[in-house]
Amino acid sequence: MAFLDQHPELGYPVVAGLGLLVGSFLNVVILRLPRRLEWEWKRDAREVLEEPEIYDPPPPGIVVERSHCPHCKTPLSWYENIPLFSWLALRGKCRHCKAPISAQYPLVELLTALLAVASVWRFGFGWQGFGAALFSCYLVALSGIDLRTRLLPDQLTLPLMWLGLIGSLDNLYMPAKPALLGAIAGYVSLWLVWWLFKQVTGKEGMGRGDFKLLAAIGAWVGLNGVLPTILLSSVVGAVVGSVWLGLKGRDRATPIPFGPYLAIAGWIAFFWGPQIIDAYLRFAGLK
Repeated sequence: MAFLDQHPELGYPVVAGLGLLVGSFLNVVILRLPRRLEWEWKRDAREVLEEPEIYDPPPPGIVVERSHCPHCKTPLSWYENIPLFSWLALRGKCRHCKAPISAQYPLVELLTALLAVASVWRFGFGWQGFGAALFSCYLVALSGIDLRTRLLPDQLTLPLMWLGLIGSLDNLYMPAKPALLGAIAGYVSLWLVWWLFKQVTGKEGMGRGDFKLLAAIGAWVGLNGVLPTILLSSVVGAVVGSVWLGLKGRDRATPIPFGPYLAIAGWIAFFWGPQIIDAYLRFAGLK
């Protein structure tokens, strides 16, 4: 780590390459985890209801099964599975059936690489930089899943929260108390908004996964970072959501996943939260 800190011209390309590889894995998580969870929920529901067994083979796992074309199901060769570069070389089409390959694949890989480089640029090549990259990867995976399925699985949000709390035991980014209070405040704040909205309208304005995601972010940004995260996510959500609804020609009643906006705001608050708060206090004349 010290060598990479002294030679960032070598460290950044290494981190970028690793980020592309991790981004390729995150694509698998985004696409396969929801299907796997749905299959498990149906299986468990049949057991609870004591329904007869049916033939329902499990969908591909996340680690073992090889990647394949989603259209013709042909397994991909190693040279067709090189992050980012294979998609560019194939011009976004399957080599076998010529069906278009979603731009999600290179975008997630490139985004993960950029966030990993930003993590070590901001926090260095030690444990802080590694933790920031890990935090970023979780947010990418959760955002991708929420955009596709409007689901924020506990299998990702809860480990992210615990990792933030565990890191605080060694003061990785902050002491344990602010991290714990941040997790509590993150969950309770959105739960309160959800409860009040339901009492007034009789409808649920957001999913419970949003509470857990903000709790997880709170464990990483601390108590002082929760409010900026909420405010930033609301602004980003209002602007981007309005533009998206306008482009799609849909009304305001259309449900919009809030997880990606929380992820963007939480990432910004994690990286520059203290600076944002300090700038606001100076602007408001409170400092």
